[in-house]
Amino acid sequence: MEPYTSELEVLRNRIPRRHSPDNVKEMNNITDEYEQILRNVEAIDAEYEKHTANLFADLDPIRAKIKMSTSNKASKKMKDQLFDEASGSLKDSLQNLLEILV
Repeated sequence: MEPYTSELEVLRNRIPRRHSPDNVKEMNNITDEYEQILRNVEAIDAEYEKHTANLFADLDPIRAKIKMSTSNKASKKMKDQLFDEASGSLKDSLQNLLEILV
């Protein structure tokens, strides 16, 4: 599990906290990479598959918040708040997977 834990640590450290167009792109990339790691861990065996199911469910709300943070209708404050919530949720989800792998 060491390769996955080190990859997850790298991803977690890359998560930006401030909203900007570049950071939105980075968050989307990190979320995609995280999903691929989840798929790889899920494929290991039935026990990991059971534990990762909830983590897959976390991805849609995270992606939705990232997308909403780019809405032209949202205020700057709302964009920042949505992005901050998405980055916090992604960090939490990454941490949960790290705990499963340890």
